[in-house]
Parts: sequence; structure tokens; C-alpha cells
Amino acid sequence: MNDVPFTARWTHRLRSDQGSAAIEAAIILPSLIMFLCLALAGGRLVTSGAKIDAAAEDAAREASIHRTAAAAQNAAHAAAAASLNDQGISCASTSVNINTGGLSVPVGQVGTVTVTVTCTVNLSDLLLPGAPGARTLTSTATSVVDQFRERGD
Repeated sequence: MNDVPFTARWTHRLRSDQGSAAIEAAIILPSLIMFLCLALAGGRLVTSGAKIDAAAEDAAREASIHRTAAAAQNAAHAAAAASLNDQGISCASTSVNINTGGLSVPVGQVGTVTVTVTCTVNLSDLLLPGAPGARTLTSTATSVVDQFRERGD
């Protein structure tokens, strides 16, 4: 039928690159998708960390301007929650720990208020295989209490 022998036709089919683009895409595409998801997870953690830092700073500053430890505690919790909400951070769980020891030092001495904000950031919606479902981020900030401001009891 054909002038070309059977083995020559078979050899030509084995050496052709027909369909090789699809095989290359099948090999490379999952790796690219995983890299993109990993980059998104890293970006989410970095931006969330910066926003949690800002929330801790806001809470520490708010606590340092109050005269009593109870008022400082309430103000720091409210400031941290408002800051996280304003910045669009939705934490799976949040805790705010305040050290108001600087409010009890005598007038004329420098005291500090330290606030630690802990937020659990959800990563499960990224569909990254092997990634944890959530990551807990913690930030601590300290604010100086005005040494000449009256202190409460």
C-alpha cells in the first residue's frame, strides 16, 4: 500500500512531539498552583502579622492613658478588637493580655504598660495540601505611662 515500510512509520510516530505540550502542562501545572497557594499563605501571614502588631500598639497606647488598671484593661481589650475589626482581620480566636504594673508606680517615675495580642489566622480556605488549617500569631507592644500623670487607686 504505502512505499514506506511499517517500522519507519512506527519510528516516526515515536519520535514526533505531538501531545508533548499536554504532558508538560500536566507535570508543571500542579507545581505552579501549589507555589501560588504557598505564596498566598505567606502573604496572608505577613499582612496579618503586621495588622496584629498594629492592634497591639493601639491597645498598649490606649491602656497607658488610663489612670486605673481596670479602666486600662477594658480600654485595651476594646482598642485591640476595634483595630482588628477596622483592618479586616477575622481571627478564629483572639486573646489580649495586659500588664498594667506601670500604672501602680509612684508619680514622677516612669512606668510601662505591655499588651500581648494573640490571633489565630485561618489558612484552611487556601486549599494548600500539607498546610496547617490555622496559624497562631502573637504580637507584644509596650507603651510608656506619663510619669507626671496622676495615678488611680
